[in-house]
Amino acid sequence: MVRSYSWGEKFQVMPRVLPFIAIIVGVLYAMYGGVATPSETAAVGALLCLMVAVVIYKLWNPQALWVVLRDSTKESVMILFIIAAAGVFSYMLSSLFVTQAVAEWIGTLDVNRWVLMGAVNLFLLIAGFFLPPVAVILMAAPILLPIIVTAGFDPIWFAVVLTINMEIGLISPPVGLNLYVINGIAPDISLKTILAGSIPFVACMVLAIVLLCLFPEIATWLPEAVMGKAL
Repeated sequence: MVRSYSWGEKFQVMPRVLPFIAIIVGVLYAMYGGVATPSETAAVGALLCLMVAVVIYKLWNPQALWVVLRDSTKESVMILFIIAAAGVFSYMLSSLFVTQAVAEWIGTLDVNRWVLMGAVNLFLLIAGFFLPPVAVILMAAPILLPIIVTAGFDPIWFAVVLTINMEIGLISPPVGLNLYVINGIAPDISLKTILAGSIPFVACMVLAIVLLCLFPEIATWLPEAVMGKAL
């Protein structure tokens, strides 16, 4: 049975929520106020959480703090090693012009524009399995964007599709950075179980790409309403 709360009870609980609201406001101000970059804002958020725990909740315990710092360092080093290995791999592919050659080959296909888009999506999906999103964007986007525009697709719409493809790569093996992050946070859960749990999310994102192809206005309506139709 769902219990309803009176306004007096809601206002009584409000002081307990305010510290978390302050953290959110602080993070948004640091990022959108130009104080810190998005990466640095993560550190700002962690520092604010630590200050709230120590100052407001009196959770000051040097031994417990050391455990938190030790475990977070282990997770960070693990993630950085994965990113470093992916970076070396992407550098090799970039030096050999493998990614760029495949993207250029897709551009030479004399097929229906939707078949072309299917090939682009397949290429982005496979590239996302092995490379970090930034590497794929830097290597492939300059080649694919003119092809997409020439085929008559909206560049903003393509950017959304590209982003979803990159997100699929982050939760798909063999690199699957987010899978290893979750495994590091919850080491008692096997990577196989985490991978099985990510499959429904992959399916949802594939469905999102299909819906975007069928109804491009999902991605283009708001930008066109604010900035006008792309040329």
